[in-house]
Amino acid sequence: MSLGCRHDLSGSAEVTHDGRELLTYVYAPGDAQVESPRPYVHPLRTLAGHLVTVHRPHDHVWHKGLAWSLPHVGPDNFWGGPTYTHGEGYVQRDNNGAMRHRRLTELTAEDDRVRIRHDLAWRTQAGRQLVDEDRALTVVVDGARDAWVLRFDTAMTNVSGSTIMIGSPTTAGRENAGYGGLFWRGPRSFTGGVVLSPGGPGGDELRGRRSPWLGFTGAHDGVSAASTVIAVDAVANPRHPPRWFVRSEGFAGLCPAPFFSEELPFEAGATLRFAYAYIVADGASDQHRAADLAALGAGLLAQ
Repeated sequence: MSLGCRHDLSGSAEVTHDGRELLTYVYAPGDAQVESPRPYVHPLRTLAGHLVTVHRPHDHVWHKGLAWSLPHVGPDNFWGGPTYTHGEGYVQRDNNGAMRHRRLTELTAEDDRVRIRHDLAWRTQAGRQLVDEDRALTVVVDGARDAWVLRFDTAMTNVSGSTIMIGSPTTAGRENAGYGGLFWRGPRSFTGGVVLSPGGPGGDELRGRRSPWLGFTGAHDGVSAASTVIAVDAVANPRHPPRWFVRSEGFAGLCPAPFFSEELPFEAGATLRFAYAYIVADGASDQHRAADLAALGAGLLAQ
């Protein structure tokens, strides 16, 4: 079993396993400014080929598979769509920033590992640069567990010249809506699926809980199959273990949310580092398997 990578010079890289697509990382998207253009992973598939992401769903067209998405970066929105303002609700403003690809710094494919690394510039809608980012994605496969792991690393440096307060709709006044971070949007058939946590399975009541990992099991349309996605927060991340934004009702979504209920000051010249592991597995998972998959992700984060 071997990993490979196909690079499209127009701005994406496809990671394969035995010639079959596992993911495509679109690092230079051509999205409209209102959707806060930023790199995203879609499609994202299990080893058996089952799709576990959705791209531009009609209810939130700025949801892009799996993407590093922050809705409140000072007054700017790097999530997409309208911005929540207390007393006004969601208002579309001229504040949709973009994370622009600058250059690839690494693209390596070995039998057991693929790594993609690049530099980005975060610019406001008016064109002001706020952040320089060094980002890396690493893929490894564990065939014995019918699973594979995507490790995501980011180092963001504040080049704006002033402190930026990073928050969420909850820090802006909307209760229990603290989304923002490495956000996964699952396929429509996962709606009503099971949320997995160290304390046992559940649903939307787990939103806002602190935990080192959280996961989701859902069923696929058209085939008699289910899949599991587990997200693990690195121990060294700011505010570990984080609060989590998770939804099962309405749509399937999962996000470790370090800015859920408290803004984080991002000082001028400072560098913020975050690392996460997303484990993608074939089949439904009970509590024992979910914990085992989370340990697999934690092991990769510890390397």
